[in-house]
Amino acid sequence: MAQYKIPVSVLVVIHTPDLQVLLLERADRPGFWQSVTGSQDEGETLPQTAQREVGEETGLDTGRFELADWRKQNEYEIYQRWRGRYAPGVTHNTEHVFSLQVPAILPVTLAEREHLQHLWLPWRDAADKVFSWSNADAIRELPRRLLDSAQ
Repeated sequence: MAQYKIPVSVLVVIHTPDLQVLLLERADRPGFWQSVTGSQDEGETLPQTAQREVGEETGLDTGRFELADWRKQNEYEIYQRWRGRYAPGVTHNTEHVFSLQVPAILPVTLAEREHLQHLWLPWRDAADKVFSWSNADAIRELPRRLLDSAQ
């Protein structure tokens, strides 16, 4: 029996205190840039999914940094090209937003099957470069989130 992806995912925006944002280029769609994303596995909590995906996609250990659950979710239609990964009839995904603040630009270890390269960009440039509207919205929300958490 085929193992289908759960239509629940995380988006983790990794950034520095001065709002340099880490972006990853998808291996299956060269030219498509994004933050860390990934589907929840059976039995995982959302923070566990975020921690696992960050580790798998960047090699960073979330336990060393501040992982914040924004308690924000986005629902979107799954691109037709990726629907075969989900059970028949599943057309939408619910994405839960997290951020991970690291102290400075850090080296990352990419999952070669998933990503071609990475770069760190100032938040405005990063928001303009990502292909997903929900990813762009989250990056644009970063300055306010940091300001609110500092107060």
